[in-house]
Amino acid sequence: MRDRVLRPELRKNALAGLLSGLGQLVDIVYPPVCPGCGVTLGSHRGLCARCWAGIRFIERPYCEVLGLPFSRDLGPGILSAEAIAEPPAFDRLRSVAVHAGVARRLVHGLKYRDRTDLATMMAAWMLRAGDGTVEAADAILPVPLHRFRMMSRKFNQSAELARHLARLADKPLLATTLLRVKRTTQQVGLGVSAREDNVRGAFRVAAGRKADVAGKRLVLVDDVYTTGATVSAAVRVLRRAGAADITVLTFARALGNSI
Repeated sequence: MRDRVLRPELRKNALAGLLSGLGQLVDIVYPPVCPGCGVTLGSHRGLCARCWAGIRFIERPYCEVLGLPFSRDLGPGILSAEAIAEPPAFDRLRSVAVHAGVARRLVHGLKYRDRTDLATMMAAWMLRAGDGTVEAADAILPVPLHRFRMMSRKFNQSAELARHLARLADKPLLATTLLRVKRTTQQVGLGVSAREDNVRGAFRVAAGRKADVAGKRLVLVDDVYTTGATVSAAVRVLRRAGAADITVLTFARALGNSI
């Protein structure tokens, strides 16, 4: 009887030892380095002190709708002039950091250099930046790639962030509910109007999947918010499918001068 009791514990200890050994082997083959500058670190999934200090995190006070940071606290519930003049299609936008310096390098590492290992760390920061909206959501979904773009890139950086975010928050991931049905050109280098034209009609909710979004509180995940043309086009499709509340959550956002 005593052997039966001890056997599961022994297996558990053996597994823990194996995982620890594998972790040490990974550290030897792939030494932990800062993804911002390449300096050696004590563990994976972190930044060195210098790179951490170089990230411009978007913290309160900021516009409750667009998440634009204010230079001083103007009181609760204050909206930016941009949000008042042109209310967005979504209910609110939240982002971790300004798209510059180290934050920009992290985005580019994930998106263009296949550093999918960065998604876990980035998603953890996004959960915090979500300001409670992720915890209150019914489901999380990524801005999708067109199937041809997916074939060439092999993965969708927004889906990677959404997958880790859903796991951290223990929320359903709607990975195939929103589809990109139009093969758009790259948004980089296009003006505001050209970006809007480029993504017009680009999205739709998959057949038979409207129940996934109807009446639901959703978090739409993307890596970077620039002019908002892409996420706005996606949000309008989700609205037509009956979504009750939509938060756009990105790792970074392009930003001019603070208010």
